[in-house]
Amino acid sequence: MQILKKKSRWRWFLLLTLVVLIAGGATWYFSSDTTQTGTMTTPVTRGDLETTVLASGEIEASNLVSVGAQVSGQLQSLKVELGDRVKAGELVAEIDSLPQQNTLRNKKAALQVSLAEKKAKQASLTQAELNYKRQKKMLRGDAASKEDYETAEANLKVLKAEIESLDAQIEQARIAVDTAEIDLGYTKITSPIDGVVVAIVTKEGQTVNANQTTPTIIKVANLERITVKVEISEADVVKVQPGQRVYFTILGEPDNQISTTLKYIEPAPESISDTGSSSSSSSSSSSSEAIYYMGVLDVPNQDGKLRISMTTQVNIVLNEAKDALIIPSAALGIKGRDGRYLVKVSEGPENVHEQWVKIGLNNNVQAEVLEGLREGEQVVIGDQIGATATSSSSGRRRRGPPPGML
Repeated sequence: MQILKKKSRWRWFLLLTLVVLIAGGATWYFSSDTTQTGTMTTPVTRGDLETTVLASGEIEASNLVSVGAQVSGQLQSLKVELGDRVKAGELVAEIDSLPQQNTLRNKKAALQVSLAEKKAKQASLTQAELNYKRQKKMLRGDAASKEDYETAEANLKVLKAEIESLDAQIEQARIAVDTAEIDLGYTKITSPIDGVVVAIVTKEGQTVNANQTTPTIIKVANLERITVKVEISEADVVKVQPGQRVYFTILGEPDNQISTTLKYIEPAPESISDTGSSSSSSSSSSSSEAIYYMGVLDVPNQDGKLRISMTTQVNIVLNEAKDALIIPSAALGIKGRDGRYLVKVSEGPENVHEQWVKIGLNNNVQAEVLEGLREGEQVVIGDQIGATATSSSSGRRRRGPPPGML
């Protein structure tokens, strides 16, 4: 009986111990809702800071010329290919010159006819002058009638007038010859500038008609210097001015910044040249479309890396500070009446105090500190919260049971 009593006591002891452990584990499980809080800090550093206007642009040739034909005819030969470099005056194309050669011969022949007519009139003029002198002398000696004298005088004046008319015709014939020679020269097309052939518009064998418009044969561009046309919004154009430092990148080399200066800003948006729309449509579109003014950059391009129509990401520098004390803009608190900002400074986990700071440049990412902070001090940029959630009606994540419960 004593052995049975001891076993019964031992079982009750184990059962009581188990109940205590379960109760303790449940208490820990359901009451473990601890939250650890802290602060995110960053040191005050030194560096360069700038405020910029962001814009997009497109590369254009500084000088792009459409080389065309000034006479009609068949394009007999094209001397260049796409991408070739040409010099000013270099022959790039030839048009069939046979019609112009025939025209030149006809004009020269017409000039010779006029010159021959003048020679004949000059001979007649010499004879008329002699007859006039003779009639005048005979009239003085009463050897001829006055009528014969007057006839000789009239013939002389007529011949002189005819020769003057022939002189004018000869001048016209000479001009016609010069024009025909020029037209013949136009059959040989040369490049007006040094540059690169960027487009071939007319192929060999095509017939061009220059009677109404000048047909384009090729396009030559000077790519040693390029122009970047930058779209500046109406909200930003009041902040920028010619001479400001500018840097831009292209899509192919986003890490390579190309520096230059803003050359000038066009006084009106490009939309002002759209005269085809009515005033009503223009007014309705102006209220819904953004307005951009074109800024112009002039950039050297000796290596030829920059090409026509490339897209650029442009930064126009408004202000900049070198080797300045810098903190994140997120560290700035409220702004006081004197323009200073309230900043939290941390000297340890349990030691955070507030400090009024004078700020210079601020690009909304970083801010320049003029007064109130020293390099290396830690400023608070936010709160760092880590929570261990409990099981509750709000659906918090449950933790596993304490050790020894499984």
